[in-house]
Amino acid sequence: MIDSSVEVKPRKLIPVSQPISVLSTDAARLYRHIHPVLLLALYYLCFPKLVDDPVYALSHGIAPLALFQIVYCVICLPPSSGSSTPQPTPSKTPKRKRVQFAKSPATLASKIIPAILSLIASLSLSTPLLTVILILFGAPLTTHFWHNLLCATHMSLLGALPLFYVHGVDARMWREISGACLPFDEVWGGAVGTVVGSWLGAVPIPLDW
Repeated sequence: MIDSSVEVKPRKLIPVSQPISVLSTDAARLYRHIHPVLLLALYYLCFPKLVDDPVYALSHGIAPLALFQIVYCVICLPPSSGSSTPQPTPSKTPKRKRVQFAKSPATLASKIIPAILSLIASLSLSTPLLTVILILFGAPLTTHFWHNLLCATHMSLLGALPLFYVHGVDARMWREISGACLPFDEVWGGAVGTVVGSWLGAVPIPLDW
């Protein structure tokens, strides 16, 4: 017989991921400050058309946004190599230290190919998921489907593409991402900022009389 007095505690996910450091090159230090300006300039220039014809503006903004994000990943971030996720140990929670990726120089091709694969993964995996989430949060399904899909595409490029680039498709890493257990570095901060910014942008909509 099963002893009902024994309390079964759920297993907790112990985060083992480490903060991702921006590359220590001069180009990375410079472009990490230029990149937000380029993104703001892109949406600022598209804003008048975004108000008049959102589908047109969002669809034509995908290509430059994807290009900016790929350039950012290639210049500033280390590609996923499987070495940034250490194996968990039975001892106490491991201390988090910033990962250093400057031990072996990477060629341009070894960065561009993961960036393109990350682009494909973010568009094919994250975009449908975010579209469903937007609809579940109240976005109209039948009348504004393309608006939702294009909005989810922009969110995927802004938040998911860098995550795929630095973390790959490791299952444990994405369990930590889905549980919001990652250390707050530049990549995770950008993804959180994308979600929070989208929510803050949608909150005042019911107040628009």
